[in-house]
Amino acid sequence: MRIGELAAATGATPRALRHYEQAGLLTADRAPNGYRIYSHSAPVRVRNIRCLLDLGLTLEDVRFFLPCLDGDVTQASPSSEGLAVARRRLAVLDARIAAQGALRDRLAEALEERAGEGRHAA
Repeated sequence: MRIGELAAATGATPRALRHYEQAGLLTADRAPNGYRIYSHSAPVRVRNIRCLLDLGLTLEDVRFFLPCLDGDVTQASPSSEGLAVARRRLAVLDARIAAQGALRDRLAEALEERAGEGRHAA
């Protein structure tokens, strides 16, 4: 399967597929003309990579799930290392959400103060 076919089968862009390959998550053989040739199992692997990325994991995080990328990653028994990676990523996301909430509150407060100043000036 060539890169365009894999992209069409998975919804990933050829650029993303090359990025996954560069990150060591996907492998391809080379045809005599230099084209990448992916295995018949590559669509499953790419869908699993995309699933994990959609959950908020990074490509580096996804490496911890390499042993189960060719099967049903959502049904596989997680390793203790995989669970630790997911918990760390969840903590990062929670911290970002808290920071964004605090930023939102400061902006709302500043807008309310400005609105109050406008009423007093009239």
